[in-house]
This record gives sequence, structure tokens and C-alpha cells, in this order.
Amino acid sequence: MTPQEILDQHGPREAMDYDVVIVGAGPGGLATAIRLKQLDAALSVVVLEKGSEPGAHILSGAVMDPRALTELFPDWKERGAPLNQPVTGDEVLFLEAGSAQVTPHWLIPACLHNQGNHVISLGALCKWLGEQAEGLGVEIFPGFAAAEVLYDDAGAVRGVATGNMGVGKDGQPHEGFQLGMELTARYTIFAEGARGHLGKQLIARYRLDEGRDPQSYALGIKELWEVPADKARPGLVVHTAGWPMDENTYGGGFLYHLEGNKVTLGFVTGLDYQNPWISPFEEMQRWKTHPAIRAHIEGGKRIGYGARAITAGGLLSLPKLVFPGGALVGCDAGTLNASRIKGSHAAIKTGMLAAEAAAAAIAAGRRADELVAYPQAFEQSWLHAELHASRNFKQWFKYGNTVGAVMTGIEQWLLPRLGIQSPPWTKHRHAPDHGRLHAAAQVERIRYPRPDGVLTFDRLSSVFISNTNHEENQPAHLTLKDASVPVAINLARYAGPESRYCPAGVYEFVNTDGEDKLVINAQNCVHCKTCDIKDPTQNIVWVTPEGGGGPTYAGM
Repeated sequence: MTPQEILDQHGPREAMDYDVVIVGAGPGGLATAIRLKQLDAALSVVVLEKGSEPGAHILSGAVMDPRALTELFPDWKERGAPLNQPVTGDEVLFLEAGSAQVTPHWLIPACLHNQGNHVISLGALCKWLGEQAEGLGVEIFPGFAAAEVLYDDAGAVRGVATGNMGVGKDGQPHEGFQLGMELTARYTIFAEGARGHLGKQLIARYRLDEGRDPQSYALGIKELWEVPADKARPGLVVHTAGWPMDENTYGGGFLYHLEGNKVTLGFVTGLDYQNPWISPFEEMQRWKTHPAIRAHIEGGKRIGYGARAITAGGLLSLPKLVFPGGALVGCDAGTLNASRIKGSHAAIKTGMLAAEAAAAAIAAGRRADELVAYPQAFEQSWLHAELHASRNFKQWFKYGNTVGAVMTGIEQWLLPRLGIQSPPWTKHRHAPDHGRLHAAAQVERIRYPRPDGVLTFDRLSSVFISNTNHEENQPAHLTLKDASVPVAINLARYAGPESRYCPAGVYEFVNTDGEDKLVINAQNCVHCKTCDIKDPTQNIVWVTPEGGGGPTYAGM
């Protein structure tokens, strides 16, 4: 039974109307909600969050620039915002197998200077932002996934519908079935994070990316460790480039010392990689064995794991931010600054700007039109200036990591010293990430070492500590447009890359009675969106599972 057939049989859906509906309780969505209520306490505002609570699905490094948060709450310290650990030092390392070259502090480009920033758990910050929003009268519905965009007769967005609950794998409603709700509004703000399920549809429907560079993504894989007290260096921020990446694969590592003898570390792999034998998960495990990284965590215990795709295309890949009836904010649009490895400040700022445009429009009696004041304000903001200055960052890496590093140094170290804040040239890229893979037979196969269970681990034990869970009797949320493609094309030409690029062991090829078959272990999914991005034929489509499913990150 299709969702439409279920609706025809069990409908109509219950409907609730608001001034503004916000999809996603990340920093962008919650900042939007908070700013709306700051501007007009009488506005009715609701936030839908597919995780079990605000912060449950949030994953980031994270070193936070508090500039936008300070604009939202000038008294955030007094309010108890969980920015507890200021950055105390920066290290930038260029790794080779077994050795590390330390970049002199005076040579570190401005984008990697973190004085005045904080090492945080972004999940904890979102939980706190959720409390602030509710204190202002915002309604937050955790465990409700926005599954469908609703349109009016003129083609404008009029709201969203949540997914049905209690539908079995066979598509039939079972005991406990609950029809989804419609939440309609004057304006709907989408803040789902990178590669948002509904944002992707809106970009295609309204051609918001027309004339822009294709969006580029990377996969960030993160672990949280508790280390012995003598290894703790609270506030130290370490970034690495080089090994284990080859010259033509974009990527790098991060390692941040939190308070309380905690270390958060991870590895980012550009999803425009060309070698189908690459496994971002195994690259991250291999990176931890480098002496410069091992020294920080050896003798400690891994207590958290997660993965999430991030946007990396920057300003040149940014779609049009508005459409009839709504707007995109934060990483749903792609405002992360890849050169700084920071996106939470951008999400908060864009959420505030969208809220200001929406509040003014509602006060003027408008609804379901384009909030043109939002992109206009964005173009005049400090955030736009920041993104404009780093607009070429990812583009240079298409020429290799050496060129990328040199040009980053020129644009973000040399030019500012010459009084030039933004490079006078612009570089573009034209190939989408999924179109970059070579055939497996054309490149050398990579053999990864086996995990030791102490410093390095396998996928399944990693997923276990991400607290990932889905109701097993539900339709798979990882769908195939054509079930024959994984074996006929992906396995035959690319040696089944989905079995390697997924950091959660969702995809595996099995051979039964001489016949290859793709098995999808959807219950393992950590909602990173890598498959939706990197599948070479774009045959995999990620859709929302039942609300509340997925990871429940703690301290991440």
C-alpha cells in the first residue's frame, strides 16, 4: 500500500496551523524559532525534530565561533550555554606515514586560528537552545519526522506533513497505526542539515541551484574518547592534513580536547573521491594509528561514535535561499565554511536573518510569498563576507592537495597581509561528487588493516555505541529507484562502493547460490546521508524513517 493509498483509506490527516513551521531542531532551526519569538512573542511557532529530542541527531566536531550566538543571546554565559571550554591553543600538522611536520604558528592561515572560540558538544548546545526556545513559547515536537512538503494551488509551500507511524515492512498499517499530521503555516523554514530530504526536493522543484556550482560534500566520522588525566590538554585544537589521504583525495583530521578529560576526534573525507576502494571509515581508523594522533588517546577509552555528511561547496554552491512560502537555512542551504571547518555560527546567523524576514512579512499581513528580505540581508551580512573570502577553498583541491594547500595559504594568509581581504579571482567546479568515481579495475585496490579493538574498531561495534535504533517492522527508509542497479552497475563497474562508503555497515553484497545480491541493513543507519550523495548512479534515495529512529548521540 502506497502512502497515498494509506491516506485515501485512513484520511484526512489532522491539521494544525501556525504562523511559522520549522523543520529541524539543529542550531539553524532553533535560532529561527528563538529569533521569531524575540521579535514577536505572539507569533505561533513550531519546530519538528525527527530525533528523540533536540540534539539526539546532532553531530559536529565542534569548535564554535560564538559570534552569532552572542547576537542571538548577548547574555548566553549568564543563561548557562554549554560553551565551557575556550580554545587554548592551535596546532596544524602535515602528516606523513610515521612523521608529522608542525606548522609554525605564524604561518597558520587565519581560517584555522581559533582564539576566542570554544570546544563544545553541539548536541548539548542544541538541547540548551531547545530549552531557551520552549521558554519563549516555541512548541517543539521531537520524534516527528517531516516526511512531505505540502503545496497550495498556486504552487507555494503551505507546510509539511509528518510521516505515518505503525506501517509494516509490507506497507500495510498494523496495530498502533497513526496517520501523520499536517502542519501548515504562513511560512515554512527548512533547517534539516546537509542534504536535507525535503530541502533536496525543494531545490529541484524550484530550480534553486540554477547557475550555481554543484554542491560538494564530505563525510565526517567522529569518535569521543575519555583519556587519562595526564593526557588531557583542555582547549587544545589540532588539525591535520596529508596521510592517510593520497594527493588526489581531499580530507583531513581534527582532534579537540574538551573539559573533563574528554577528547573528540575525527576524520573528514571529501565525497568527490575518485578511487572506489576508499573506505572513509577505515581511513579514519588508520589515521588514529599515526604516532601524532595515538599519543593523545592511547590508554583511553572510546565512549562515542557517529558520522554525518557536511557541505563543502561554500558560497559558489549556495542555492537561492527562498521560494514561495519558505526558506532554507544553515546546512540545508550549505552555509558551512569548509576552510574554517565551522558551520554552527552560520546556521544560527541564517536562522536569525530568515526569522527577521518572516516576522516582518507576517506583520505586514503577507503569507506564502518569497521572503526576499532574507537573501538581501544575508548578502549584507558579516557571514556573506566571510564566505565570499573563502569561496575558492574547495575548488582549488580539484587540482590536488598540494595546490589546495598552497592556494589556501595564498588566499587566507598572504593576501590578508597585503591588505586584500577577498581574493580577486574566482574558481568554479562543475562535476558533482557522485560523478567522480573511476572504475575499480582502473585503480589500485586499498587493503586496510584489521581493527585491534583497542585503538581501532569495526563498524558494528561503532554503530552500537552511537545508540542507533529503528523500529524494524517499517518500510526501509533507504530506497532504490531500480533494484537491479546495485549489482548490474555498482558491483560490476565500481566493486560495490556502497559497502565501503557507508560508515554504519548498512550495505553489504552477499552471494547466495552463485547470485550476488545487495542487502540493506537499514536498522544500522546513522542518518549521515552519504549514500544519497555518493551513489554513482544516484539510485539510492534516503527518505525519512519513523520519527524518533536513528542515533541518540550523547556528548557529541
